[in-house]
Amino acid sequence: MNQKPVNRRLAVYPGTFDPITNGHADLVARAAPLFERIVVAVAESPNKGKGPGFTLQERISLARLALADLPNVEVRGFDCLLAQLVSEMGAGVIIRGLRAVSDFEYEFQLASMNRHLIPQTETLFLTPAEQYSFISSSLVREIGRLGGDITGFVHPAVQQAMRQRWHKKQPETEGDNYA
Repeated sequence: MNQKPVNRRLAVYPGTFDPITNGHADLVARAAPLFERIVVAVAESPNKGKGPGFTLQERISLARLALADLPNVEVRGFDCLLAQLVSEMGAGVIIRGLRAVSDFEYEFQLASMNRHLIPQTETLFLTPAEQYSFISSSLVREIGRLGGDITGFVHPAVQQAMRQRWHKKQPETEGDNYA
């Protein structure tokens, strides 16, 4: 791995962001004042479950729209081991979100593995604001696919993209009779 000197004021917030939610955006907004720069690293993740609902480029574009008001935040995609990306960037911190106690065991395991792979980098756990603590991308995707209201869960651009993806406007038929 090409390793740059570690910059403790550079943080990476990795995830699939499929889609980016208001919970993700909340964590980034609260972390932004703590660092000179935050890189929201969107993982390609082609093997995760059935695969992402949005392409990597779509997820990057949506994240950029959702985070556009944060000047020290950059969004980029990656398709390698997170430890490799962090080393190449010289990031001193990996940001991870914890919504509930149930997230802790998995996140602790990831942090421990990353500490082994990149010992010079720390993992910082953040919790979202209470109004976002129950939001997950998978729940938002499910609600969106089934036509539910996701207004309070995602940025308007994400909501629009989801609507276009899963609910293409059907031509209206006159006189539907279901008697």
